[in-house]
This record gives sequence, C-alpha cells and structure tokens, in this order.
Amino acid sequence: MYRLKIYKPFFCLIIVLFFLHYNTKAQNDIAGIRVHAYITPEGDTIPMSYLPPVEVYTKLSREARKYWAEWTRLRNAVYVTYPYAIAASRVMNEINAKLVGVTDRKQRKKIIRSREKDLRKEFADKLTQLSVYQGKILMKLIYRQTGNNCYEIIDEYKGSFTAAFYQTIALIFGSNLKQTYDARGKDVDMEKIVNDIERMYGYKS
Repeated sequence: MYRLKIYKPFFCLIIVLFFLHYNTKAQNDIAGIRVHAYITPEGDTIPMSYLPPVEVYTKLSREARKYWAEWTRLRNAVYVTYPYAIAASRVMNEINAKLVGVTDRKQRKKIIRSREKDLRKEFADKLTQLSVYQGKILMKLIYRQTGNNCYEIIDEYKGSFTAAFYQTIALIFGSNLKQTYDARGKDVDMEKIVNDIERMYGYKS
C-alpha cells in the first residue's frame, strides 16, 4: 500500500500525457491529412495542410482540337519568320538613316539597291522556302516591327508600279501585301507567342 501511494501520482501523470499526445495526434491527423499551424502576415494562426495532387484527364472536344491545331501551326510559323522580321526592320532603319537629307532620286535608288543586294544574298534562298501561310505571318510581323505594311514599304522603296505588281501576285496566291497587325484583337495569340520568343531568346522589338 505504501508503494502504491508513492507511484500513484506518477502513474496518473503518464496516463494524462498519453491522452494529451493521442488527442494532439488526432487533431493533427484528420482523415489521414496532416494539419500544420500557419501564421498569417496579420499574426493569426490558422490550420494548414497540403492536399495530394489530383490529375484529371478528358478528351478534347472538336473545337478544342481545332483551336490547338491552329495555335500550333501559328506558333511554328512565328518561330520561323520572326527573325526575318527583325532583320527586315533593322535593314529598313539603316536605309532610312542613310536616306535622310538625300533628295537626288538616283542616289536614293543606289542606296536602296545596295542593301537590297545584301538582303538577297542573306535571305533569298531561305525566304523562297516559306509556305504561303508563313509568308502571311511574316508580313504581319514586318508590320508589327516597322508600322508599315509590305505594300507601303515596296511603294516607298521601289515605286507604286512595283508595289501594285507584287500585290497582284500576292492576291493570286491568296495573300495580301496590305496586311496589318492587331496585337489586342485578332492577332493576340501571335503577340503572346512573340513575347515568349523575346523572353526566351533575348530579342528586342
């Protein structure tokens, strides 16, 4: 009896600690989900837990498949043609800088033709390999970079007759030299792709 009286408080303490531990574990492990304490920026303590990831699979609708097919085609075309648009805008800036103050028509043509030869050497073979669709995208991107459509550029550098001639050829092949660019409207997807390219490869508009 003496020993029992001595160890009884200690025995009760063990039982209390056991139930406290069990109760805490039950609170921190609700339905198999471990709950942690999270302190908010305001200083409040709220329960927090990490849920396991859930993957949901479904079949794309016909409209969704069509959209992603068109988007993939557009993305590929922009990746192919955007460097050409950058090069074209750079050359145009160089030509315009040289033409400042030059009023003589022969001298102006000489400056334009000199850069035209360089462009043909560098890009002629590559540009002839573009599809009609890629050509349309390139013209849009040139407008984006320069603020002028291809008809206006040809008219300025080569004359209205040449511009009209190439416009006729373009129309025959289902294209149009007078294409513009609407970054916030019909060309919003193209603008997103261009922005991705600029971030990835360090291009600057």
